[in-house]
Amino acid sequence: MSTTVRPITEADYDAVARITADAYLGAGYFDSIDYPYMRQIMRVRERAAAAPMIVAERDGVVVGSATLAVFGDKWADIALEDEMEFRLLVVDPAVQRSGAGKAMVTWILAHARATPGIAAVSLTTGDNWHGAHALYQKLGFSRAPERDWPIPENGKMLRVYRMEL
Repeated sequence: MSTTVRPITEADYDAVARITADAYLGAGYFDSIDYPYMRQIMRVRERAAAAPMIVAERDGVVVGSATLAVFGDKWADIALEDEMEFRLLVVDPAVQRSGAGKAMVTWILAHARATPGIAAVSLTTGDNWHGAHALYQKLGFSRAPERDWPIPENGKMLRVYRMEL
């Protein structure tokens, strides 16, 4: 099954909002979309206006997305001056572990390598998202535990990974 990664379009916003909710709620990070952070990340139009976003697509159906940021951007949480950070990488739970996440990360790494001034890629992931941890390690990311941080709304820890380019 072939996955295409491309920049987001307005036609993708509803699918990305649904996938984001399904992934975060399904992983147990929030109980409902009523949390302020969930409401924020569900506003895909606003996010896409402020940060580059990509989607993974199969047979014309959006199955995943991610948001990119560099140091100082509105959507940057952990990016250092020479890093590109990706955030909110989500894959529809119905197709997780089918290569969509890997395709997006591979695209992000190629994009980062082509971006002047970027020497590394960093990301934050949930402490219990073991499938994501395995993917990032398999692709060459290393843990940066000194940069781990808690979710303000619930105190759950987030793990930081980094890859030198």
